Amino acid sequence: MSNTQTTPEVTWAQRSSSSDPEKNYIYLTIAAPDVPKERLEINLKPTSLTFTGHSESKKTTYHVEMDFYAEIDVDNSKTHHTSRDVFFVLRKKELKEEYWPRLLKESKKMHFLKTDFDKWVDEDEQDGAPDDAMAGMGGMGGMPGMEGMGGMGGMGGDGGFGGIDFSKLGGGGGDMPDLGEGGDDDDDEEDMPGLEDDEADKTGDSKGKGPEQKSDDAPAEKSKIEEVS
Repeated sequence: MSNTQTTPEVTWAQRSSSSDPEKNYIYLTIAAPDVPKERLEINLKPTSLTFTGHSESKKTTYHVEMDFYAEIDVDNSKTHHTSRDVFFVLRKKELKEEYWPRLLKESKKMHFLKTDFDKWVDEDEQDGAPDDAMAGMGGMGGMPGMEGMGGMGGMGGDGGFGGIDFSKLGGGGGDMPDLGEGGDDDDDEEDMPGLEDDEADKTGDSKGKGPEQKSDDAPAEKSKIEEVS
């Protein structure tokens, strides 16, 4: 089988902050299974990322080039390699409360780029979101071909991001899909009167059985009174 070149699936999410650089970053995952570390070539620059990885078992070379929407801080960005993917935490250079409207410079849809719903939170809900992906990263060494990444120190944790499931949903460029507003809630509210009717029926049945039980007990009480007398 001859070697082929494949564009890998890329998923992403983000956080933002106007005051804390540690909370102002991009989550980026490139799915490149069975690529050994020595066959990786990663060139990360402030405005772009070029990724190439060869898999002998898959007989393919994964290759993708991306120009970012805005600049990142290369020295304070990190990466983690597993047998299934390469995971990046890219720190945004500009501290800003607003999210990037998209990952890439160009606004057109890219078939290989999807929203990572496992890590995505809405902009106004990120303060309460745990940084689970950050906590599990470890062994953050420099990657071959990574230019200018001398600041890539190790992150605490035991590593192991191979178990991340890639979402097949979402549009390219990271635009969140229209999930609708309250569609399911409206249906639930319409069903509520039916539940109230069921409760009313149960209450009515219970009240109806009360007198019958009382009348059944009456002869027994009368019999006890006669025996005592």
